[in-house]
Amino acid sequence: MPVLNLRSDFTPPGDLSEEMQAIGRRARAAARRIALAPAQVKDIALRTIAERLRADADTILAENARDVEAARAAGQTQALIDRLTLDEARLGAIADAVAKIGALPDPVGRQVAAFERPNGLLIERIAVPLGVIGVIFESRPNVTADAGALCLKAGNAAILRAGSDSHRSAMAIARAMRAGLEAADLPADAIQIVPTRDRAAVGAMLSGLEGCIDVIVPRGGRGLVERVHAEARVPVFAHLDGICHVYVAAGADLDMARTIVLNSKMRRTGICGAAETLLVDRACAETHLAPLVTMLIDAGCAVRGDETVQASDMRVTPATETDWRTEYLDAIIAVRVVNGLDAAITHIETYGSHHTDAIVTDDGAEATRFLAEVDSAIVAHNASTQFADGGEFGFGAEIGIATGRMHARGPVGVEQLTTFKYRVHGNGQTRA
Repeated sequence: MPVLNLRSDFTPPGDLSEEMQAIGRRARAAARRIALAPAQVKDIALRTIAERLRADADTILAENARDVEAARAAGQTQALIDRLTLDEARLGAIADAVAKIGALPDPVGRQVAAFERPNGLLIERIAVPLGVIGVIFESRPNVTADAGALCLKAGNAAILRAGSDSHRSAMAIARAMRAGLEAADLPADAIQIVPTRDRAAVGAMLSGLEGCIDVIVPRGGRGLVERVHAEARVPVFAHLDGICHVYVAAGADLDMARTIVLNSKMRRTGICGAAETLLVDRACAETHLAPLVTMLIDAGCAVRGDETVQASDMRVTPATETDWRTEYLDAIIAVRVVNGLDAAITHIETYGSHHTDAIVTDDGAEATRFLAEVDSAIVAHNASTQFADGGEFGFGAEIGIATGRMHARGPVGVEQLTTFKYRVHGNGQTRA
């Protein structure tokens, strides 16, 4: 079986189309073996991968430093550089996440349902792997480890295509993961990374590689996700923008609102669960609006607001229609005063991306309505939007936050990376 040359700056020789088809064929062959691997073997592999990530820390961080240096030289934003940057703590957290995935219950082979028909047939619905999962991502090198580990745990093979910004980091992480697979006597080709920056490789993956890819997961900005949706010939786990809202209702405790709003926006501004819009009920604007706006500005966040918000602090700049639809991924937030819960829900439905939205209130009835009526993958009451994360949900990690409505929604963890089949048990039944 051929092995990819995973040098940090490797571009495959010869015909790219043939190279991609070969990657697909190797992934399909590996998927068949991984699907049948016992849970214990997969878990040993994941622990070994975590150990290799820690052991190879110097190499991975050196390659990441090259990516960061190139990003700065190219004039990339600070938000992108933050998403790209690894240090010892972040790399340790990546390794820890892989180990935690290994400690999760095995999702493969679990009985989802069982029932008996009047004719005596016993029918089971059993979780099985999806097969080969293609993951296309941009500046987050941790996606390499998260996606590869989640796919492995769920019995799938993964084909990973990193963005140009994180290419060196992703290649170094993939080398460690493949070594971990080999050490556990599993096929290294269960985790393959596309060894080229050529954007034509994305098109090849979206074509399905002649039936070798079963699902595509995009992780990146609007341009990437829109391209995936437009061109993909295989199913896609949808994840568009993270235009997340925090609604501070009339029944909100001001101190709680301060804490939640600040964490939702400023803990890490470059992640998809960061709040991009703050909505404040007009009924509490007199007491709550100015303290919240001042707090955000003093924390280094630029505030763009409507006329009422502008009047609360002279440092607020006017918000435009575009601001309500923008995923800033930066220390910028749009703030609007709304006339109660109905108006807040209407705003979220009009401008949101169905990712994560939160309400701050001590009014239980208001919270119940918000949680029931806001049609987002994740809705929260009195909690930060930054809990929109597979690790925080107990999934170990996530391959993305799916904002569509088919199959997987919210954090895509190991269970969401399985499908099912029916096992029918008879004792000689025939159909009349």
